[in-house]
Order: sequence, then structure tokens, then C-alpha cells
Amino acid sequence: MQTTYKTRPYEGRQSQCMSSENLPAAGPVRFDTKIAVLLRDDLEPWQRLNVTAFLVSGLGTVVPEVVGEPYADADDVPYLPMFRQPVLIFEGGKETLTAAHGRALARVLPRAIFTSDLFATGNDRDNRAAVRAVPPGELDLVGLAVYGPRNAVDKVVKGARMHP
Repeated sequence: MQTTYKTRPYEGRQSQCMSSENLPAAGPVRFDTKIAVLLRDDLEPWQRLNVTAFLVSGLGTVVPEVVGEPYADADDVPYLPMFRQPVLIFEGGKETLTAAHGRALARVLPRAIFTSDLFATGNDRDNRAAVRAVPPGELDLVGLAVYGPRNAVDKVVKGARMHP
């Protein structure tokens, strides 16, 4: 017995910018954009979490469309809004981060960096000074966050693997 399976019309599967008004009731959502974090594979677990938190904290301030609507529970207790789309976490070696950084710069994508020097500082002013003291090609990157069109972000993180 042969069964035919049909998919929705192609136009129904097109990527689109999602907001709370046009989210489908159910089913997968495909975004035109991607948020990716690339971490160096030799970081300690606490460093991975810390670097990820710092990296993504900048995206919502510069790229407000990545942030969704505020949340509320059944009793109308308000909660802060979060990213409207998943954040994909990748890992790679030092060379992978250096190459990804160069590609992100070449594509002029919104990006955040975290260097090994920032583990030794204790405040935002010293963090900025530590980054400012080093030319782009000499940064000892341990993390990079990037946002942009899916295909451009995929090219930036090429060679990295999904974080386990």
C-alpha cells in the first residue's frame, strides 16, 4: 500500500520575521536571522556560562528586534522579555574563533567578543580597556556572538561544531 504525504504550500513555509501577532498557533518557526555564540573549546564549564551570558547581553541593546514581548504568568506577574528566537551555541579551537571573527568583521554583522584578558578584570571599564589595548588580529578570543541573516551567520561559524 502506498501513501502520499503532502506538505503545506511552499509560500506557507517561507521564512518571515516573527512577532507575537504573526506567530503560528503550532508547528516549527523558521527565522530569517540567527543568533550564534561561538566558544573556545578549552574553557572551563563556569567560563562557558559566564562568556555566553556576557556575549548575548549586548545583542538586545543594539539589535532590539531580537527581543520579544515581556512575559506574564497566570496571575499577571510580569517577567522580562527574552530573545524571540533560539541562541545556537557552537565551539571550536582558537583558530576557528579567529577565522570566525574575521568573517564577522568582513560581513559587518552585529557582534560581541570576549577575550581571555576579561577573566582577569572585574568591571566594565577595565573590560573595555583590555579590549581596546589589542589590535583586532591579535585578540585572544574565547567567545564571539554574532547576529544576522541565517546564511551569513552560518558562514561566520563555518568549521565550528554545535556545543555538546
